[in-house]
Amino acid sequence: MLKKNNKGTSIFSVDVEDWFHILDVESTPPVARWNDLPGRVERNTHRLLSLCEEHDVRVTFFFLGWVAQRYPHLVRETAEKGHEIASHGSSHRLLYRMNPAEVLTDMVDSRRLLEDLSGTQVRGYRAPGFSVRNEAPWFFETLLEAGFTYDSSVFPGPRGHGGMRSNRLGPYTVSLRGKEIVELPVSLIRVAGRNICFSGGGYLRLFPYRLVRRLASKTLASGRPVMFYIHPREIDPRHPRLPMNRVREFKSYVNLASTEGKIRRLFRDFTFTTCWDFIRENREALPVVNLAVSGSANDQGRSSTD
Repeated sequence: MLKKNNKGTSIFSVDVEDWFHILDVESTPPVARWNDLPGRVERNTHRLLSLCEEHDVRVTFFFLGWVAQRYPHLVRETAEKGHEIASHGSSHRLLYRMNPAEVLTDMVDSRRLLEDLSGTQVRGYRAPGFSVRNEAPWFFETLLEAGFTYDSSVFPGPRGHGGMRSNRLGPYTVSLRGKEIVELPVSLIRVAGRNICFSGGGYLRLFPYRLVRRLASKTLASGRPVMFYIHPREIDPRHPRLPMNRVREFKSYVNLASTEGKIRRLFRDFTFTTCWDFIRENREALPVVNLAVSGSANDQGRSSTD
């Protein structure tokens, strides 16, 4: 069994990217224009750091490499405040639009940059848009080659940006070629015969707080941690908007004004830790999925402790 305290332990994470890093939208500016755009990520990340300090919470910040290059002091400040620094890749590209060699370079470059800036070991990775798919059997092998200890890229269900379909809704260890890497998937929970997400992005903004709290408590009661995730722009209702169709506009911008209040309530109502601290406390209790070299961590894998 996973170790718990009296409230159950959840994980809080931040994908540190700017307002124009929205994926799969025609209006998203090319990389060559990013430096010319007004940045909001520095101010918004400082605001999140203040919220964490106010509630004495340590969380995991998945820094995009481009953000780290533009605001190196932000990485240093975050590490100095005791938060975990992890990688969100370098270029914010969907994984399934890159080949394995490109992904490896993107991973390694971001890890090395973040380690140099923070002076800490960068153990974790999260793909932009949780864009790992079942059709990328090389993904976990590439993570190991890039030097990561854990990953938090798997959305275990159908999703616009990928999704790795699986019934494994809690953390697990992937064993491959005699090496191991821990997967901390996005939290989904079974409701009315469907697995739904509630703990991050548009899901967290759309659902009323009472529902989020109830689903989080139900997840914790099942013995799984809740993986909460947000982006700095989500506490900034006045940030610039990209033109897009109505569906994407709704998903990207619904209830931005509610996010900071929900974070405050989450910090009051639940106990949080970083990704790496959770793994250190619970690694021996995690189920192990043994993969063939060309396998993927879905339900075709064999679990040593189901």
